[in-house]
Amino acid sequence: MEWRRGSGAPEGGMKEWWVQVGLLSVPLLAVYLHIPPPRLSPALLSWKASGAFFTYKHQSIFYRDSTGAVGSSDVVVLLHGFPTSSYDWSKIWEGLTQRFHRVIALDFVGFGFSDKPRPHHYSIFEQASIVERLVRHLGLHHQRINLLSHDYGDTVAQELLHRYEHNKTGSILINSLCLSNGGIFPETYYPRFIQKVLKDGGLLSPIITRLMNFFFFSRGLGAVFGPYTQPSQAEYWDMWTAVRTNDGNLVVDSILQYINQRKKHRDRWVGALMSTSVPLHLIYGPLDPVNPHPEFLQLYKKVLPMSTVSVLDDHISHYPQLEDPTGFLNAYLNFINSF
Repeated sequence: MEWRRGSGAPEGGMKEWWVQVGLLSVPLLAVYLHIPPPRLSPALLSWKASGAFFTYKHQSIFYRDSTGAVGSSDVVVLLHGFPTSSYDWSKIWEGLTQRFHRVIALDFVGFGFSDKPRPHHYSIFEQASIVERLVRHLGLHHQRINLLSHDYGDTVAQELLHRYEHNKTGSILINSLCLSNGGIFPETYYPRFIQKVLKDGGLLSPIITRLMNFFFFSRGLGAVFGPYTQPSQAEYWDMWTAVRTNDGNLVVDSILQYINQRKKHRDRWVGALMSTSVPLHLIYGPLDPVNPHPEFLQLYKKVLPMSTVSVLDDHISHYPQLEDPTGFLNAYLNFINSF
């Protein structure tokens, strides 16, 4: 059978085809947007099983607390970055337990295995209060604490340092602070395009976060790893699974308000670093596009001349503890053993 020019039948057939596609795509899209998170890998299951939860203002917060070196009383608390979790420290965990009596890490609210309430006003101040509550929960509020932080965790550490320096009630007794690849200075911090879109996306942000998937996540995260230190496919899936747990992708835009908080509270948080007498160190992956070399490092050394610095190999980028765990651990232990 042939369709004749001008008969109108093909147009009707085309319309019918598009209607069928549309009717089929609606339930498929609905299913996709409510797709359950991936199952935890054996590695993530083991990490979770080795941890515990405590409650902060009705929110369940995940943490790990390992007892390590015999004969040492030193405690280290690890503060992870955005958008990942405490699992970022997995590659140096064993090495830290050989030096410290207690090695402690948590998933900030909105991250990893912790609760991810929405709507919720996520703030650096709240995260700092959660760390303080964890230290008290573990009975360590009279103990001097070594803080090791990365990225978003650097800003939380700066707020904790401010509270310590000003003798705020409940503040942690900070013994030392080691920062790594964080947006300490808003003027040398270059967030990724998707972060800027989500931070200021308004009505678009909830749509984008619900459409977020593994492909876009891994592509975006891969851009802040060095070309020779890319995560494996399994490692990307672990990171994505931690984000997707408790629908964490749906709160990313709310958490990203920390970028605006850094600008607003720059004087408070940079001032804390400038005025402290606490031993201060920076471990830096110089290929970081978010805090680029040499711009970031020059400003850091100018503003914080009292801080010591470890610059890792040229090909190490934004996640130094994952990209070069041995170099990162050695740099940190050299710092800890220097005072």
